[in-house]
Amino acid sequence: MFDVKDTDFFDMEEEAFDTIVENDIAFTGKIKMKKAFMIRGKVNGTIDSTSDLVIDSDAVVNADITAERVLIRGKVKGNVIGNKLIFITASGSLDGDITTAKVVLEPGCIFTGKCSMVRSENEK
Repeated sequence: MFDVKDTDFFDMEEEAFDTIVENDIAFTGKIKMKKAFMIRGKVNGTIDSTSDLVIDSDAVVNADITAERVLIRGKVKGNVIGNKLIFITASGSLDGDITTAKVVLEPGCIFTGKCSMVRSENEK
């Protein structure tokens, strides 16, 4: 249908993630990481990453998020900053504001908030 650059993390295998918060885990606090991260469980707090973040389809996240690229398949409540890309799939929902260079909202997703498009340092 259309090609979106920077979406290669859709094809990442589970082994590519150093850390996965599984669906039987509920975490409250601040998460800070440098490598690709996947959430399948429940997270409350803040998430700060210098890499990619995938919020899987059964995940429930109540957190402000900062990451390079963010893929939302589950439910997120909080503001999301994606330095390169924020992608919300048809199964995903976001209740919060978006700040990013590129955003993709698939038909069927739920997004409630404001979206601010910013240029990356390379594009200025």
